Amino acid sequence: MKKEITIRCANTGQSHRVPLGCNLEEVYELLDLHLPHGATSAKVNHKVEGLHFTLFMNKDIEFLDITNSSGLRTYTRSLFFVLYKALRDLFPGTRLRIDTPVSNGYYCRLLSENGVTPEVVEQLKRQMQKIIDDDLPFHRITCPTEEAIRRFKEDGLDSKVKLLQSLGSLYTTYYTLGDTADYFYGSLLIRTSQLYLFDLIPYGDGLLLRIPDPANPDRLRPLTKQTKMFEVFREQHRRNEILTVTTVGDLNYACANGHTNDLIHISEALQEKKISAIADTITSRPDVKVVLIAGPSSSGKTTFAKRLSVQLAVCGIRPMAISTDDYFVDRVRTPRDEKGEYDFEHIEAMDIELLTSQLNALIAGEEVEPPRYDFLTGKSVPSGRKLKLQENDILILEGIHALNPRLTEGVDDRHKFRIYASALTTLLLDDHNYIPTTDNRLLRRIVRDHKYRARSAQETIAQWPSVRRGEERWIFPFQENADVMVNTALLFELAALREQALPLLEEVPENAEEYSEAYRLRKFLSYVKPIPILGLPPTSLLREFLGGSSFNY
Repeated sequence: MKKEITIRCANTGQSHRVPLGCNLEEVYELLDLHLPHGATSAKVNHKVEGLHFTLFMNKDIEFLDITNSSGLRTYTRSLFFVLYKALRDLFPGTRLRIDTPVSNGYYCRLLSENGVTPEVVEQLKRQMQKIIDDDLPFHRITCPTEEAIRRFKEDGLDSKVKLLQSLGSLYTTYYTLGDTADYFYGSLLIRTSQLYLFDLIPYGDGLLLRIPDPANPDRLRPLTKQTKMFEVFREQHRRNEILTVTTVGDLNYACANGHTNDLIHISEALQEKKISAIADTITSRPDVKVVLIAGPSSSGKTTFAKRLSVQLAVCGIRPMAISTDDYFVDRVRTPRDEKGEYDFEHIEAMDIELLTSQLNALIAGEEVEPPRYDFLTGKSVPSGRKLKLQENDILILEGIHALNPRLTEGVDDRHKFRIYASALTTLLLDDHNYIPTTDNRLLRRIVRDHKYRARSAQETIAQWPSVRRGEERWIFPFQENADVMVNTALLFELAALREQALPLLEEVPENAEEYSEAYRLRKFLSYVKPIPILGLPPTSLLREFLGGSSFNY
């Protein structure tokens, strides 16, 4: 008699007996589940696994599709592999680099002398569709790491070789698609035919891979214009290439060979040079009286604002900070969200009329008394603080709505200078595995929340989807309004964050819903070798999260 195990399936809300040794794909079929766009992966005891995963013990299972962020990542990684195989089929020897998430897609470069033409993009798109139509299986292979390294060396995948060599793992799992091999730090689909929707278009000097919209899976994500954002990414990538550190393997190798301090010093100097250049630009515009700084959560905009203030002072300008938090309306006037709870991130939670009138009064040389918001009572009260702009004074206004035209619509544009600050991670895991910028910011927030707000990693992860929804609504739509964008990410920072982040992530219990995200971040951080943070200067933007800053917050 064939042995069976018990699974508890979240999709059915029931327990089921299934054969011992079957995989998740077989379980999906046995249960006769019909997710609208098919299952891409599954949570197994709150840990995301591919449908190749084999069951030998009782488990809790939840099948995921592309409406789930983990499910979408599986779909996207599989598309990356199909693109790489199409390139190998048509243009053998051409190197693919999946660089940057931008414009709701993924910017990719072909490192070849011939460059990228519309004809090349169309050829690749047709070949990708052929691979999908051929219904090829993604084979999952586990072997001794030296065998995987040998194969990737033969294929010219040097970034993967360097990464695997730096990890020291005994065994490695990789995938094959036909005669093509690749390595990913997450699961893939079972077959190429599961990729039902994509597009490939020319973009910049490369191409843009477009994917389904998780909010509307029958359509592609809408193409958005992000010219300024794209240029920031490109500028940073050029700097990384000059430093010869473009991937985690490069970073691990550089640090292992005694170059940690060099990387810290150069990265910090480049960032300071950028801030200094922004201060020079502001100084060259005598009509500017208000500097508006916006950015998503954990972007380091507070420290950036303080460092910019220092550089403005060097230029002979006295910065005066105004907190947008003090311009909240009384709590009873705060808009409510769809759940009936106060929505403090809503633009209408700000007293726009008062802010505008006081900004204009200050620009006109008048004295004002900014309010103070009492968070305990939920009321705006007098601050007792008097402000008046002198000839060489300038206002620094930092907040999530700073680039929203509504916040300062009554202030003449010639008096405003807009800055968008965000941690735009440019380091790649390897040529085919990018690092999401949101992961960088989430790790920063986990460390900071524990250190300064007594919050666990589980609490921070639980809150993150709500934070992200607020960013999507109130911050990202206005980022291209900026006069200048600044990247607050540092080349070495994942290695610096690792030692404080990992223990916090390990505290998330397996029975918690947040475990899957904590486990994913732990796995990702395991690729990065840690570095000591003693060498970070006290003015480093990372000190806002790691501690030891010379600035007062």
